[in-house]
Amino acid sequence: MRQQADFRPPWWLRGPHLQSILPSLPWRRPLVERRAQAVMVASRELLLDAGDGVRLQAFHAPAIRDSSHRDQAVVLLHGWEGSANSLYVLSLAQTLYEQGFDVVRLNLRDHGETHHLNRELFHSCRLDEVVGAIGQLQQLLPAHALSLAGFSLGGNFMLRVAASAPRHDLQIAKAIGISPVLDPAVTLDALESGWSLYHWYFVRKWTRSLRLKEKYWPGSFDFKDLLASGDLRRMTRELVLSHSDYQAVEDYFSGYALTGDRLRELIVPSTIVTSLDDPIIPATDLERLAQPAALKIITTPTGGHCGFFEAFAETAWLDRLVLDELKT
Repeated sequence: MRQQADFRPPWWLRGPHLQSILPSLPWRRPLVERRAQAVMVASRELLLDAGDGVRLQAFHAPAIRDSSHRDQAVVLLHGWEGSANSLYVLSLAQTLYEQGFDVVRLNLRDHGETHHLNRELFHSCRLDEVVGAIGQLQQLLPAHALSLAGFSLGGNFMLRVAASAPRHDLQIAKAIGISPVLDPAVTLDALESGWSLYHWYFVRKWTRSLRLKEKYWPGSFDFKDLLASGDLRRMTRELVLSHSDYQAVEDYFSGYALTGDRLRELIVPSTIVTSLDDPIIPATDLERLAQPAALKIITTPTGGHCGFFEAFAETAWLDRLVLDELKT
């Protein structure tokens, strides 16, 4: 099912680039963290056994006592080079917490302050460990209906987890992908051909991450020459060929693309929320997705990448939409 949502920001907040950069503007952090103080204070760190010796970090905020949704838990997952403390994650976490949900904010490998937990590098095809982490959360919260929501690459991961849930005995109530990566090869092309700010931003964030990896695992990694290139495509190619089992970047991209048959067997009720003007994830790739009955696609004419802002200070529209999807 495909439908268009009624998202109508004021005229001065329209446009793909403005909507896309607002989520990460540093001056918003005090505002968002002040609002999210309750869920942050209630959160406790979990180190999840994700299988094969892998540990992933999460933060769990139990539902407020006597809340209407105290038997429901939502796992939130950030985008590439984001974290459990990304502003868009904290905003949605607080909204759900206020409504009585248990909230778990999960960090991918080598995201947040977790570079010391696992020796091998993160890459986007490490689905098994995210499945393993969700499986342990299912064991830790056996009385809860478990739902998943992710942003960008996190949305891609959560939809892949949902598609593979029956094979791993995961009982997932619902999955939501917000501006999810659809075809990573197309996304890389968009980053290279679009506004240079996006390319610079991701190279800068990835560079910081790889330097932390060198710091915590001395003698295991040397990224000096690679980082000097400042080239996202070269960095991707060399790290995939050197630190994954893939022999070609094209195979790696196919390994986590949602396009093609990836979602064909999806039976978990799932929703994709994306804007038609997303400058990083071209909406034209929606036509290349399988269309199982369990999948709903919600589009907006504007909203950028993980934006959907009605005002500078908050993303209330997106938070309300996710809340409505979880309640239906």
